[in-house]
Amino acid sequence: MTIVLVHGNPETPAIWDDLVPYLRGGEVVRLSPPGFGSAIPAGFACTTDAYRDWLADELTRLPQPVDLIGHDWGGGHVLRVAMERPELIRSWASDILGCFDPDYVWHDLARVWQTEKVGEQALAEMAKLPAEARVERFASLGMTPSIARQVVAGADEGLGRAILTLYRSAAQPVMRDLGLALPNAKTKPGLAVIATEDGYCGGETLARRSAERAGAKVAVLKGAGHWWMCQQPKQAADAINAFVGTLN
Repeated sequence: MTIVLVHGNPETPAIWDDLVPYLRGGEVVRLSPPGFGSAIPAGFACTTDAYRDWLADELTRLPQPVDLIGHDWGGGHVLRVAMERPELIRSWASDILGCFDPDYVWHDLARVWQTEKVGEQALAEMAKLPAEARVERFASLGMTPSIARQVVAGADEGLGRAILTLYRSAAQPVMRDLGLALPNAKTKPGLAVIATEDGYCGGETLARRSAERAGAKVAVLKGAGHWWMCQQPKQAADAINAFVGTLN
């Protein structure tokens, strides 16, 4: 069996460092979406549809069966596969189900990135910050300093393009419309990871509502924020292991 981890924005595979040692049930593979810790191939569109197709293609190259786990936008790509290419996986887990609820409103920074010129300016200002200042910011939001340093070091010139294109391709009503397909995810066992202090994904109410529509079990990480895999790695792994264990 293969456990596949997919991270999001503005991350690298390093965010899983503290979680992986606790995972059980198969070989662990970390996939890096283009622009987020890996180079953007020539001609790659960086849209939500392009990332769905990228992930589907990557999964065809891996030993089956696959238990697919995603965080942040990685969780969005995972849900796209669960809804539209379920034959590629045995199970799925995601922490952003609330983003697919009809009442979801993009967070403030996402709306900045989705705005022409304003988004470009915001990213240019962010790029001017010294590396240590960016590390301190990520650490203040829940990453460990070690992981934050790896994430900052892994950012390259493709990150800005990937961020702007991806978020603009998913501006509302796109996420709302994609959420109409949530019941399709019922064809494979699913797990909604809900970090109660995560302010980016719409909150627990929206997440639970989407989980019900997707037929997913729920794992609540009380007191954890957006980077729950850094803050509560063992608790999170225990929840994932328990879920995957029911499939064997």
